[in-house]
Amino acid sequence: MRRDVQNSRKRWLLTAAVTASAMLSGACRPASATTGVSPTRATSESDVGTVSAGPANGAPANAASAGGPSGAAAGTYTKPPVEELRRKLTPLQFEVTQHAATEPPFQNAFWDNHAAGIYVDVATGEPLFSSLDKFNSGTGWPSFTRPIEDGRVVSKQDDTYGMERTEVRSAVGNSHLGHVFDDGPAPTGLRYCIDSASLRFIPVKDLEASGYGAYASRFTGGVSSVPASTHNACATPPPGERPGCAATLDTALLAGGAATQAALRSLHGVLETQTGVVGKVPAIRVVFDPKQIDFASLLSQWAAAEANAAHIVFVTSGDQQRAAEEWKKGSANGGNVTLQAEPSTSFAD
Repeated sequence: MRRDVQNSRKRWLLTAAVTASAMLSGACRPASATTGVSPTRATSESDVGTVSAGPANGAPANAASAGGPSGAAAGTYTKPPVEELRRKLTPLQFEVTQHAATEPPFQNAFWDNHAAGIYVDVATGEPLFSSLDKFNSGTGWPSFTRPIEDGRVVSKQDDTYGMERTEVRSAVGNSHLGHVFDDGPAPTGLRYCIDSASLRFIPVKDLEASGYGAYASRFTGGVSSVPASTHNACATPPPGERPGCAATLDTALLAGGAATQAALRSLHGVLETQTGVVGKVPAIRVVFDPKQIDFASLLSQWAAAEANAAHIVFVTSGDQQRAAEEWKKGSANGGNVTLQAEPSTSFAD
């Protein structure tokens, strides 16, 4: 009972902090381009569905109630039909934005991106975050102190995976973006922990040509001045507590080349593949959904396709080590396979 009360209070405080962030951001920006987030627009699954529909012209559904983007920065954005999104997005982008998956940390497009520009919804093009508010959180995911302006991001309670968190989604496209926490740096005290797969980055030099010229004047000062802030629930959770962020997708590092990559890419549950090296060994990085294909099944498909005499599996976790050892015992190809422990960050393209 005491824990329930504490969690309820924490959620209330986080909502208050997000609201205060919106007020602070509004005071720091011109009235035509306020920043922040409306934290109460989407508090249930049915509310999120309403946001995803949006008005006919594609403007944010909560723009009127939350102040919303205005002037030249408002733009017109609409969510394409699901089948169009399947064609437009990569499997990883679709799984993250439409099914709320969480990509692996440190092995994604923008966690370490320091270039100046804005980040938009990969599904709709709606502006979401600015590099001016980006900081190093030590989590392996892109982190921001606030959205690019008010009305672009909405939030809802998320009780999945045994955790109580606040999910954030794009206002127009209803794309899952990540979560917001109350352990970020000044000036907002918030940390928006975002999946790279939900974002598309527009460098400052391309803003005008890409239709985002209204944001160019914000970058006269260059890059973000937000200092690193790595003491948080995801990077450094309190002793005995689970991290507040956890990938729902997994990464496999397997010896092999382009032919094996092509065979693995077609498997159900494989979301992304990339060739590169681990040390000096040609290798394939495979991002997969364990709910759709388990590690042992992936190894069986890899062993059948891989002609490389090395047959090395670079296990990146204790769970992978145990699963691979069990697979070796029961597989006809297991005897030819070497297990080598390596961090997922050992892969280089």
